[in-house]
Amino acid sequence: MCHQPQLPVENMMVLNYNTSRCVMTLQPSVEGLAYICGCVDDQECNDKLFFESHINGYSMLQSQEVIPVAAISLLPPLLVAIMITVIFYLYRTQKQRKRMKNWNRGQAPCSEALAENGRDYDEKPSVLIHDSSSNMGLVCANSINHNTELLPIELDQKVGKGRFAEIWRAKLRHATSGQYETVAVKIFPCEEYSSWKNESQIFADVHLKHENVLQFLTAEERGNGPQREYWLITAYHSRGNLKDYLSRQILSWMQLQKMAGTLVNGVAHLHSDYTAWGMPKFPIAHRDIKSTNVLVKNELECVLCDFGIALRLDPSLTVDDFANSGQVGTARYMAPEVLESRVNLEDLESFKQMDVYSLALVLWEMTSRCEAVGEVKSYELPFGSKVCEQPCVETMRDIVLHGRGRPEIPSSWCVHQGLHFLCDTIAECWDHDPEARLTAHCVAERFKVMALMDNEGTINTSPDNEDHRQAGKSTDPRASCGNTTSQ
Repeated sequence: MCHQPQLPVENMMVLNYNTSRCVMTLQPSVEGLAYICGCVDDQECNDKLFFESHINGYSMLQSQEVIPVAAISLLPPLLVAIMITVIFYLYRTQKQRKRMKNWNRGQAPCSEALAENGRDYDEKPSVLIHDSSSNMGLVCANSINHNTELLPIELDQKVGKGRFAEIWRAKLRHATSGQYETVAVKIFPCEEYSSWKNESQIFADVHLKHENVLQFLTAEERGNGPQREYWLITAYHSRGNLKDYLSRQILSWMQLQKMAGTLVNGVAHLHSDYTAWGMPKFPIAHRDIKSTNVLVKNELECVLCDFGIALRLDPSLTVDDFANSGQVGTARYMAPEVLESRVNLEDLESFKQMDVYSLALVLWEMTSRCEAVGEVKSYELPFGSKVCEQPCVETMRDIVLHGRGRPEIPSSWCVHQGLHFLCDTIAECWDHDPEARLTAHCVAERFKVMALMDNEGTINTSPDNEDHRQAGKSTDPRASCGNTTSQ
């Protein structure tokens, strides 16, 4: 600094300031010891500071060297930061490819084993069908394929067409073994991008995974321009949807109990705030539960599918966010409050109650095809003879809302004690008052009690055995939970 040497600096006098070099001298100050120096003659003579050395003369600190020293000291952490950034970028860009390599490597033994058994690819289980004894299909499940390298899939046969998309059976080739696995591909045209996006986002939630929810592999975008398509790749279930299965098959009481129970478990999982292993999750309202949106697995369990208009029940969302979420779904399966457009959007439970009403109609369909009811009639949809194949909202409003109509439950169905309990449950699920309906969790608990009663032999199939009927009352499934809207 420039200073008049005859005057003190911070109450210290500069000594020996007539030299051409700035030699730092230790002097006492108010705050302790301090170094001070002064110099004259040379231009910027204080650019180089000289300190007295107690050993070997002088040591010199050049202020011009401060910047290079600082740069050298900052270089290592800067290089480390650059390396971390590069590694993270490579990790993200290669993530999907590594997943597929790991998945192919893990599936190859299964594929080879199936080939040894002489089974063709149509008979192989899907790569995504859950197996509790292995991690099949878990590596790539619940992901969206952002990689430019698409999965090696060969479309085989169109097996269905829905409101927004076509369903294809397809073959997925393993890169390592060359073997094929059967998968289902749901193909959305370009104009149905929003439906594909919503369903892929619902599927991408890792907490959605459940044995009674359709197993998801990945989502892809294929093609360009008007030919652009959006794919959802999932498990393939050769038995098809529940509607087609019921039209071909008659169920035993045990089959009905298993299929209906697993369907209810799937809905209860969607509606729950927690996963089966206790992890918190957002509840999901399906909003289009019907027999064509339920698939039948080989072991006669049911899985929910088609989440194109499903809704994540995020408590942080406002009424405005749900403004267009009222009257959606299939008219035949719409709850009275939906037909009337009087859904309470301020209460997220309202969306679950709508699902429970639709679930009751599907349970009725299944019950109508059970041999335990006595004479089994030909399969028909709910309200089958009262409406056309695809009734409109106005027609269903007249029947369900104004006429308080519901599918008929004949008295013969109540001869079987288990069916009697089931019919009571169905009636409570399609109650006109949404608040009076059972929750999906409650229905699932009732099915557990019914299964326990079957195992203990307390389910009575004869109306004449009064003692057996009285014994069954002590374990009435209807006592397992009340009409509550909380889970």
